[in-house]
Amino acid sequence: MAFHHKILGVVTLLYLCLFLIHVIYFAARKEKIKTFMWFVLYVTLGLQTVGLILRWVESYQIGIGHAPLSNFYESLIFYSWCISLILVVMKKRLNYPSLTVFGVLISLFLMGYASISPSVDRNIQPLVPALQSNWLHIHVLTCFLAYASFVVSFVCGLLYITPWKKFIPPQETLDDINYRSVIVGFPLLSAGIITGAVWAHYAWGSYWSWDPKETWSLITWIVYALFLHARLMRGWKGKKIAILSIIGFGSVIFTYFGVNFILSGLHSYAT
Repeated sequence: MAFHHKILGVVTLLYLCLFLIHVIYFAARKEKIKTFMWFVLYVTLGLQTVGLILRWVESYQIGIGHAPLSNFYESLIFYSWCISLILVVMKKRLNYPSLTVFGVLISLFLMGYASISPSVDRNIQPLVPALQSNWLHIHVLTCFLAYASFVVSFVCGLLYITPWKKFIPPQETLDDINYRSVIVGFPLLSAGIITGAVWAHYAWGSYWSWDPKETWSLITWIVYALFLHARLMRGWKGKKIAILSIIGFGSVIFTYFGVNFILSGLHSYAT
């Protein structure tokens, strides 16, 4: 087993530990536990970064060097990494365990699925011709950071409408974090779609071909554009915005998972 696989295996266990630390915090409500939780998250993010870098280095050692962003396994690992990065970057606003626990759970699911699913090829693979472009790095980075920001928006929307209010931040706080996470994610998604169009022109000779993933990316963009329009121009807040954030994340999930497994198109290599 390659060393980077061992490190990423440890990272998966650390995400499980992080979830258990959250459970302990909810039971004990001690600030020291929350401080320790953030320390473990920093360590987890650091090790995950090391694991991704080592996989990148190994790809060069076997003669097919490329960033670890090219297949479904690598995208799962990278999405998990992006979620943790967003949690750390937004720590000042996300210093609520009821929010971070969901980010940790989603990262744990992504890492666990990448590690144990028999349908996921964990080998380093040569890049198909369409992926042999520097646009790959910019496109994937912006899209997945946007998807990670929308995780925060989704969690805030979900907690806003839940009838169970114990341990949950005030609704005004959830509404504000929901809005700010979309403010972060929407420009990144826009950049991802634009760089994807440039990349498509380079790879296939057309900026837009209505490929299923392109189409669903556009649908996702429209949903979050409506979110911002409703918030900024119509003054929507509260439950309506919460529902829009949930719908938006549903579109994100279908763009990422649904298109790969249900629909076929130019992006089928991502599976």
